[in-house]
Amino acid sequence: MWYQQVLKKSEMIEYCNDVSGCYVLRPWSYWVWETVQSALDARFKKKGVENAYFPMFVTRAALEKEKSHVEGFKAEVAWVTKSGDTDLQEPIAIRPTSETIMYPYFQKWIHSHRDLPLKLNQWTNIVRWEFKDPTPFIRTREFLWQEGHTAHATLAEADKMVRDMLDIYAEVYEEYLAVPVVKGLKSEFEKFPGAIYTASIETVIPANGRGVQAATSHNLGQNFSKMFQITFENEKCEKEFAWQTSWGFTTRSVGTMILMHGDDKGLIIPPRVAPLQVVIVPIQYSDKEKESLLLKVKDFEKELADAGIRFRVDDRPLYRPGWKYNYWELKGVPLRIEFGKKDYEAKSVTLVRRDTGEKKNVKWEVLTKTIQETLELFQKQLLESAKAALKEKIVNVNNWKDFMTTVNTRKSCMSPWCKKEKCEEAVKEKSKVESLTLSLIHISEPTRPY
Repeated sequence: MWYQQVLKKSEMIEYCNDVSGCYVLRPWSYWVWETVQSALDARFKKKGVENAYFPMFVTRAALEKEKSHVEGFKAEVAWVTKSGDTDLQEPIAIRPTSETIMYPYFQKWIHSHRDLPLKLNQWTNIVRWEFKDPTPFIRTREFLWQEGHTAHATLAEADKMVRDMLDIYAEVYEEYLAVPVVKGLKSEFEKFPGAIYTASIETVIPANGRGVQAATSHNLGQNFSKMFQITFENEKCEKEFAWQTSWGFTTRSVGTMILMHGDDKGLIIPPRVAPLQVVIVPIQYSDKEKESLLLKVKDFEKELADAGIRFRVDDRPLYRPGWKYNYWELKGVPLRIEFGKKDYEAKSVTLVRRDTGEKKNVKWEVLTKTIQETLELFQKQLLESAKAALKEKIVNVNNWKDFMTTVNTRKSCMSPWCKKEKCEEAVKEKSKVESLTLSLIHISEPTRPY
């Protein structure tokens, strides 16, 4: 319940009462997503990826062209069956993902090795309908994401693309959201439908020890190119099928950040993605104090704006300073400036960190420099703290007894695995029976980085 309550009270989301599993992303959360989006987009472009947009609708014939692919999404597909009061001659699916929408166009555009590689990305929404217990950002019927799709002349090029995208995802999670991740390969059972393999980044939520799939990157091999006849003529004038990849990063990242850093007071938002990095709270008890304090606050505003620091002055007259402190702590603003009569007389302010609660007096002449340094330190230490928590939550085990002991203490296991699907299913079923708590079991392969 903490998670749902803090999302609502911090003004990250509003619940959509009409449709279960759908939510309004309010400006406070959408800023975080926009910042992550910009960071990813810049990195994609450096890899030669171009943005495009494809329709959200797909015919049944196109969706069912790759059998293993459609089976993986069959229960989640939402269908449009009417136009006004008229039944459509053929239902149209709302995209659960876009492979079958985009690849007929790849077939039109790719003819020669000179047309490769083709690297496209789109920023869009996705609808996946059939599931229980929706959770904002983590598991929703509609969510925002980017999905990249590429076509290459060789398997080696496709492999490199898969790794490059996974590295970008890990970098943005750690450098912006201060969330450490573990790279690995999905099992055959859990890989993306239609892929030859799926690489992913995962993390563990410290509060409950549950694993979260943070982002995925898939090598599709030639499965889809054979289905959609995406061929090219190589340098020897021979026809070949293209090698393809797809990769995606979603708004689940926002929820993962919240779960990783939040505390009993509310959100803790890393400075690089925080809508506001600093809130200034003037403390005035008389009109005379108010005039002099606010005049000096104007100087602070100019300094911070010139330095590119995102801030707000909370001088609302109907709320007491203590209420304002709690309000901005709930919303996760990294730094708070308290500025009262004694601060004014000492030509200083009181600077307070959201994560540690540390307070220090800062002289006016070094305020901007101190804020910049403190924000960088805040970002660095938040990641270090999260890395330590992740390390503590992942335990290496080599036998079933230790495996179950670890799971029952709300931790995740790193264990040897034979890669057989029947063993994977047996572990999942047996652990459910024996476990004292319901935990998400994350099985990794520590010897392979991708």
